[in-house]
Amino acid sequence: MKSDAAALPAYRTRASDYVALAKPRLNGLVVASALAGYAMSGGDTSDVAKVLAVVIGTGFVAGGASAFNQLIERDSDALMRRTRLRPLPDGRLHSAEAFAFATAISASGFAILAVGANVVSAAVAFATLAIYALVYTPLKRRTSFATVIGAIPGALPPTIGWAAGSGDLSQGAWVLFGIVFLWQLPHFLAIAWIYREDYARAGLPMLPVIEPDGRSTARQAIAYAAALLPVAMAPTLLGMTGTAYFAAAFVLTAALLVLSVRFGIDRSAAAARRLFYGSILYLPLLWIVMIADRH
Repeated sequence: MKSDAAALPAYRTRASDYVALAKPRLNGLVVASALAGYAMSGGDTSDVAKVLAVVIGTGFVAGGASAFNQLIERDSDALMRRTRLRPLPDGRLHSAEAFAFATAISASGFAILAVGANVVSAAVAFATLAIYALVYTPLKRRTSFATVIGAIPGALPPTIGWAAGSGDLSQGAWVLFGIVFLWQLPHFLAIAWIYREDYARAGLPMLPVIEPDGRSTARQAIAYAAALLPVAMAPTLLGMTGTAYFAAAFVLTAALLVLSVRFGIDRSAAAARRLFYGSILYLPLLWIVMIADRH
């Protein structure tokens, strides 16, 4: 009885470590973005099987990308306070186990999308993972420009959903891509500023590390937020949404721009956190209004 009682908590701990590799909580916004793309493409939201394929397939691929990222970055993760207790740097999982898990759930995600939706969505998902794991993650050790490169796979989830709903990647898919691409940069620059000491400790050349006064970080956050303003309103100009979305997009994006400017003025951790949390709220609110007002 004692050995059985000990085995159950150990099993649960091991399972939780695999879940931690997939980062399901953080990838929730990835799945939501894919669903937004599906709805905006005109995909049949009453087709439960197809919607589940988009949700599960995208979630599995996103989880696989997170697991591959942690596998590749396990050494630098061990040097940072906020990541040193992850399963790999803490020694709770071996590299081979993480690789097998990442491969299995990624392949499952591709298969679910290909069979449950279409091959185009699976191909976009494959490109997302490949760019994230094979291009962005290694570049993080070499250049601060990796943040911009990383925004490419980060912006592809709505195009996965769009492809699943329509079978193509028409103009609307790339508008949604542009919105998420530009949104990510103030979001990630805020994170980089908050954790700049951790990144420096790990030897990662993030922009706040190589230019510690924060002026370049602030300028870029403001510039990308400003560029987002016309792109966020483009769905209405292209006939994808009505005027209610146009007004909401203007207000939400202007608010994000204000938070970016305030961060640029004092470059404090508090201002960076406000920008970070504001960006977290921005995207789901935008998706809700966009879908509610779609044409």
